Amino acid sequence: MFFKFFNKQSITNKLTGTDFDYAVIVTAYQQTTLIPMVVDSILKANYTNYIIYVVADNCDVSHLNFTDNKVVVLKPEEVLASNTKSHFYAIDRFQRDHEIITIIDSDNLVHPEYFIELNKFFSAGYTSVQGVRAAKNLNTPYACLDEAGDIFYRLIDRKLLFEAGSSAALSGSGMAFTTTVYRDCLEHTLITGAGFDKILQYEILNRGYKIAFAEKAIVYDEKTSKTGQLVNQRSRWLNTWFKYFFLGLNLFGKSIVNFNLNQGLFSLMLLRPPLFILLILSATFFVLDLFFIPLFSIYWILGAIVFIVSVFSALKYFKADKRIYSSLKNVHKFMYYQVLALLKVRKANKISVATEHYYKEEIKK
Repeated sequence: MFFKFFNKQSITNKLTGTDFDYAVIVTAYQQTTLIPMVVDSILKANYTNYIIYVVADNCDVSHLNFTDNKVVVLKPEEVLASNTKSHFYAIDRFQRDHEIITIIDSDNLVHPEYFIELNKFFSAGYTSVQGVRAAKNLNTPYACLDEAGDIFYRLIDRKLLFEAGSSAALSGSGMAFTTTVYRDCLEHTLITGAGFDKILQYEILNRGYKIAFAEKAIVYDEKTSKTGQLVNQRSRWLNTWFKYFFLGLNLFGKSIVNFNLNQGLFSLMLLRPPLFILLILSATFFVLDLFFIPLFSIYWILGAIVFIVSVFSALKYFKADKRIYSSLKNVHKFMYYQVLALLKVRKANKISVATEHYYKEEIKK
């Protein structure tokens, strides 16, 4: 309550109206197989005020022939191998001054109401909005467990964090920003490797803005269905957590100085270890307490109960598929591959620049 009293959100660049002009930036690296499907899903949206900019970095674009004048295909002259470089490559070639930028991955599909749901938050004065990345595929136990983890974080790090007066964590795509805020946060920041969303969310909160959570603004995202794909992806994600851990410390210090609830709660989320590391550490300390301070083991048991209740609450709230519940019996295997990913964390960005995608699907209308 003390923090909340001093939590004064600064809203500048407030937009008016409801028919905002979007630049939809779709980035692809080396692989363009799914581009026609993501573009088709956007064109089927119940909205018309946008232009799609497909940035095909290090790609063969000979088969990307779109007849709709809302689609602009851009092929950089040199390999960029960077999300933010691809974004600003598109920004520098905007056909008009768009009010809002939304970032979509090449493996995503966009729900027909996506833009309409985002507009509700921009109309309310927010400058940054994170939507939902729901599973496009549940074709393997690993894809189901990937979605289960995402649902858990969707509840804890986005919905509840936002409702508590802080900001929703960004997730790399299915997110939108006023063009002014996006440029202000990243235009003069050099980002190498994965994790641009970590820098972006820090810069947004550092400027006093709040990231809204739009749980009905949905994009469908390909979940990791193969073990090799899982290890490589998680090693990059873990690399970014260690690499940008200091941002959480910086933001926590600022929250104390500014008496800012938004920054304070968000910094605690940034400082929390990845879930599988947290579970391993908890189990380790539980065993140690059994031998040295048996009474304390009760607290670990209570913590485990709270965690399990939270997981099932998240699955229930977001109406998880039955296959996700069935996949929970394989959670130990999923954690094993994340441990393998941890062992590769030092060379994560050398393994691959982007996740390879396999699953083909379309939005039917």
